[in-house]
Amino acid sequence: MSENSTVPAQPSLYDRLGGVYAIATVIDDFIDRVMTDKRLNANAAVDEAHHRVAPAGFKYLVTEMLCWAAGGPQTYSGKDMATTHRHLNITASEWDAFMDDLDQTLNKFKVPSVERAEIIAIVQSTRGDIVIA
Repeated sequence: MSENSTVPAQPSLYDRLGGVYAIATVIDDFIDRVMTDKRLNANAAVDEAHHRVAPAGFKYLVTEMLCWAAGGPQTYSGKDMATTHRHLNITASEWDAFMDDLDQTLNKFKVPSVERAEIIAIVQSTRGDIVIA
């Protein structure tokens, strides 16, 4: 390689996932699972929150957040995770159910293993602000 040669940068996770339309499609399925998951809605605070917010708005914010975290041009405009989740008293087992919902959605859309691992890492990075100690 000559001195002026550069190694092309790997495309962002956002680009590898197909951009906003592909990400929004996956999030649509995922939030539908989460909103109706009996394991999550057994928590009265979660059930109340699921019935208080419009699914379309919830899907919008989650899509915006994942696009931003994956390197897309979007900027997340929602509140921070601790503010929006701490009062819900989400347990570790409820978190596991949430992650199972994510796993089912990623399987449905056949998200490749590398991208899948990156998505899971993004979601897992929020666990400390969401799950009660």
